[in-house]
Amino acid sequence: MTLPQPAPLVLRGRRFDAARPAVMGIINRTSDSFYAKARFADDEAALTRAAEMIDEGVDLIDVGGVRAGQQGDWVDPASEIARVRPLLAALRQRFPDVLLSLDTWRAEVADACAGTVDLVNDTWAGADPDLVGVAARLGAGYVVSHTDGLPPRTDPSGIAPRDGEVVVADVLRQLSEGARRAVAAGVDPAAVLVDPTLDFGKTTHDSLALVAATARIVELGFPVLQAISRKDFVGETLDLPADDRLEGTLAATAVAAWLGATVFRTHDVRATRRALDMVASLRGDRAPLRAERGH
Repeated sequence: MTLPQPAPLVLRGRRFDAARPAVMGIINRTSDSFYAKARFADDEAALTRAAEMIDEGVDLIDVGGVRAGQQGDWVDPASEIARVRPLLAALRQRFPDVLLSLDTWRAEVADACAGTVDLVNDTWAGADPDLVGVAARLGAGYVVSHTDGLPPRTDPSGIAPRDGEVVVADVLRQLSEGARRAVAAGVDPAAVLVDPTLDFGKTTHDSLALVAATARIVELGFPVLQAISRKDFVGETLDLPADDRLEGTLAATAVAAWLGATVFRTHDVRATRRALDMVASLRGDRAPLRAERGH
């Protein structure tokens, strides 16, 4: 059986591939993100969680200052900067070897965080067309996402049922176009990630189809980010609240890793690290740490 071979991701000289997929841990400097355990009201609590993530095997830490959905208060750019910039600076100083990602759709927020970020996680598919240029100027990587044309902080509603193949084809087209724009803007191709962006502008059936189609996204030739962790499509599939979605998340994570995804954004670092390492060994890309049976 020929398995999909993912394009490696390279950030600040660090390489992630099928033998070592990257775990991206989530820190939200918000009071309203959908999963309460990822909310950190102050920087010290966030720094404590970052230290725990490092012990659990994290590779990147993704810092966000605005809830993705429309619930909760509107956050203006100045407030978002105040939430994320001091934390990113403190993380860089305290944990200099850890890669840092900024979760934002605003160019001015990324620009204000110059010198602290290795990756710009553009969660709203170029809603601010200047953001990719800022990422290039900072020498950072860039995440190309797919949100089906929705503006930032728009929850999907009224989406008519669609054939899974139609959804996959649209995602492939838009991710390919976005990746080309990122490279043209000056982002290193090895640091351009493509993210099908599960749940964003998508039904549960759409997101399930996109996880199953991970190998086709890998074929675009860029490292693939899968942000599966505790999302609504997992909850709706199993009829479970966010606190009870770990097993479903790990099942989908294992499938996406087997099919060649390179980076996994997660609330549960230790469990995800272990799942990815096991899949890498099952694929034959990673040697077991011990192999003593029969000797």
